[in-house]
Parts: sequence; C-alpha cells; structure tokens
Amino acid sequence: MAANPEQVLRDVKVLGPLNDKTKNILSKDAAVFLALLHRTFNGTRKALLQRRMARQAELDKGYLPDFLPETRHIREDATWKGAAPAPGLVDRRVEITGPTDRKMVVNALNSDVWTYMADFEDSSAPTWDNMINGQLNLHDAIRRQVDFKQGEKWYKLRTDQKLPTLIARARGWHLEEKHFTVDGEPISGALFDFGLYFFNNAKELVKRGAGPYFYLAKMESHLEARLWNDVFNLAQDYIGMPRGTIRGTVLIETIMAAFEMDEIIYELRDHSSGLNCGRWDYIFSVIKRFRQNPNFVLPDRSAVTMTVPFMDSYVKLLIKTCHRRGVHAMGGMAAQIPIKDDPVANDVAMESVRADKLREVRAGHDGTWVAHPALASIATDVFNTHMPTPNQMHVRREDVHITANDLLNMNVPGQITETGIRKNLNIGLGYMEGWVRGVGCVPINYLMEDAATAEVSRSQLWQWCRHGVSTAEGKKVDKSYAIKLLREQAEELAKKAPKGNKYHLAAKYFESQVTGEDYAEFLTSLLYNEITSVQSPTPAAKL
Repeated sequence: MAANPEQVLRDVKVLGPLNDKTKNILSKDAAVFLALLHRTFNGTRKALLQRRMARQAELDKGYLPDFLPETRHIREDATWKGAAPAPGLVDRRVEITGPTDRKMVVNALNSDVWTYMADFEDSSAPTWDNMINGQLNLHDAIRRQVDFKQGEKWYKLRTDQKLPTLIARARGWHLEEKHFTVDGEPISGALFDFGLYFFNNAKELVKRGAGPYFYLAKMESHLEARLWNDVFNLAQDYIGMPRGTIRGTVLIETIMAAFEMDEIIYELRDHSSGLNCGRWDYIFSVIKRFRQNPNFVLPDRSAVTMTVPFMDSYVKLLIKTCHRRGVHAMGGMAAQIPIKDDPVANDVAMESVRADKLREVRAGHDGTWVAHPALASIATDVFNTHMPTPNQMHVRREDVHITANDLLNMNVPGQITETGIRKNLNIGLGYMEGWVRGVGCVPINYLMEDAATAEVSRSQLWQWCRHGVSTAEGKKVDKSYAIKLLREQAEELAKKAPKGNKYHLAAKYFESQVTGEDYAEFLTSLLYNEITSVQSPTPAAKL
C-alpha cells in the first residue's frame, strides 16, 4: 500500500456522486490503486491508440495486413503453451452475457450455464450510475449478498447448486471514464473497470474457489495484450497475489488482431484463458478498417453469415490456434429473444440457434454464448451431445491452413437492398436512442442488440454511401438518399415510442455517420458526452 495516500490522491478527483454503499467500492485505498494504474500505464495506452491510427492511414492507402514477419518465431514454435485452465474455467460450454444491473446479475447467476460474463462494455451504457453500481452489484453477488426486492417480487440467488463462474468484461482501451480523473486526465475505462473489480474482489474470489477472471475487448495487436499482461502483473504484485491468478479471455473481434492470435496468447500466456469469436464486432472491424477500399464492400448484413469465406477462415484459425496452445476457443453470441406471442416464429428462431450452436461445436469450439436464459438449454443440449468432455482442446484442426488471403476473402454472395438499408437504420437508431438514455442492451425485433450490431449498421451505411453502390432495386446510395431514409425511419420510430424518447437526438448523431463523409472511430466515443453528467468534484483523498 502507498506510504502516503493523501499525497498520492492530491490530484485525483471523483466527479460523480457516491452514496454510503458505493463509497465502500470506490474507497480511498481503491482510488490509490486506480491512480497507480493510470500513472503507470496511461502513456502506453495512448501510444498504442496512436499506433492504431497509423495503421489505419496505411490501410487507407491500400495496404493489406499480413502475419507479422517479426513474430514468426512465436507462431512457428510449437513448444510454448498458454496457462492450464483455472478453477471454474475448465468447462465453459455455455456462457451467458449481459450488463451488470442488479436484476441481470441475479438472473444470470441463476441460469443453468457454466459462466456469466458480466459486461461493463458493449451491453452497458457507461453512465456513472451504471458503472459504479455495476461494481457494487458484482461485489455483493460474489459475497452472496445481492438479493433484493422490486415491487412485490424478490430476486434471490439460488442455493440449490453451485453458481456459474463470474467473468467481468472491462471496457476497451479506447474508452475513458470521465468521472475519475488523475492529474487532470480521465482514467482509462478499461483500467477503471478492471481496477475496481480486481481490488475489491480478487482475494474473495480466490477464497471462494475461483479467481479474478476477465474478458478483454477490442484489442488490435499483441502489444495491446502485452499492456494487459503488465497491468495484471502489477495488480497481483500490489496485493500480494501470485502471478498467474488472473485469467483473461481475449475477444478476437478486430481484423487486425486476427493476424496476431498466436502472439496475443503468447503475451498473456501465464494469464491466458483463450480466445473468443466476437462475430458482430469482427464484421464491424473489417468494414471500418477497409472502409476506403471498394474491394471490401459487403452486401446486406443478413448475408454476412458465419459461413462466408472470411468469417469461416477466422473461426477455423482461432480454434486451431487456441487448441495448439492448450487454451479455450469460445464461440459467439446467440442474440435471439423468445417470441412468446408467436409459437411458429419462435420455433424458427430457436431452430436457428440450435443450428448455429451445432456449427460451433462441430467446428471445435469449447463453448458458446447466449444472451437470454431461455437459450441456455438449447446450447447446453447441443454441446452436451457433441462434446461429452469439459472441452475439446484435443481437436487440433491440423487440417486447417489459413492464409492472409483467406482472412481477407470478401467473396460474399448477396445484394444491397432498401430493406437492408432500413434495417440498418432501425438497429442503429434503436440502439443509439437507448444508449443516450443510459441503456446499453436493446431488444429489437426479438434480437438483443448491443454496440457491436449498431456499429455494423452504421459502418455499412457509411461504406455504401462512400462507394456509391446501387441497390437491388436500382437506386444509387448517396448522401441525400441515406438522409432521406434515415429521417423517415427516425420519424416512424419516434411516433411509436413513448413520449420523451430520444430518437431525434439519436438521428442527429447517426446522420453525421452514414453519409460516407465523417466517420467516428467508435459510436460509443461519439455519444459518450451525452451520458456524462459531471458533478461537483469530490477529492478522492477525503472519501
């Protein structure tokens, strides 16, 4: 512990309100730890974000990525492995994901799944209340003190069996937490989320037979994984915990990271618990990074399935890489929501879930994601039937040989239609409207949409305008056409929504992003100021 906390915290400010409970989460000691993380690592974080922009400039000139020649020795060395699975992470065949509000935490931990990914990232809008109360909810859940009453209904953790293993997903390196500043700078959202969760819960999690486990989002290089590994080592040393207790599963949800899977596992190897296929973010990344290249124009998003060449190659390479290194290869999300008022449509939707999970388990995945507890039984049935062991790391996929051209093969059959344009507009507007109200996970047409799917919608619309494509109906997609359809959709959605909705605000931001001109690196960064309510500063040293 720092010798003089008052000195450490002199230039640390908390700009969001705290109550008696959240003061225990963001305590003076926790703030000292956060300040240490910021002062040690923020410079490296910002340099790595600049590196992303330098790589983007190269891509804009037509450069195509390839496997790194300078790390070839890591890829070709068959002797090194990632860490053996940690307690509670040997069997991960079905993982439920969702935000960290108290009701979701209870429902997720009561689900018949193996793990719960508690999400501070894409399915959470990072208002101060969401972030600080999410930390409180997980703190209480770990200690089995999360039960609460809402109206006449009690939400209580089940006691009849062991609860799923908890994994927290921190925000990506690009986001900041403006309600906590150090030396006049906002702390990284990733370091804030990780730091509070780790500092408050790491020892308690180990005492209860698990550990501090994390999903790591939006990385684009092994150097960004190296930064996480450095953070992990410092954190464990700081509280006197053996190195290797922390485990991180990396979402391979960017095209650049797909070329560095081996290297990412290598950088995290003592802390690695595998890789995950983040399908929607991956499609978003492909469009974003190659948005200036006409050879990367994709059809309606419904045509970009997991079986098209570039997606199939990505999945196969991920599974082969993980199993070669002895770590889990996790599958993607089933975002469907049960359709209670239409049994026929519900049967069709659930059958699509079953088919997708069957594809994953047959490909060699060790587990999969669901967004709703009702889907857990379907995923469990498929994985239990086709994977009777806790995982299938023995499926080495030595038949797989993926090249750079395979990862960049945009041979995707399909058309661009006005229906596809309107669908993208509805999803983007619907998600952004919820986000600026502080809701990060929005049901739209019986699918749970989060930031990733909104990003695909936004990026496709931008791409189609930029390259002046024509729809199947023969209409050229240009700025005036995109704005016309956007305003029509926004007006229609606003009329159907309750009074006080924010569709017109969402449309203002969305309009700036779909014309093939301005392009924000992330929608969440673009919108963040709308949900940032900075209060009068409270010096953390006096908490």
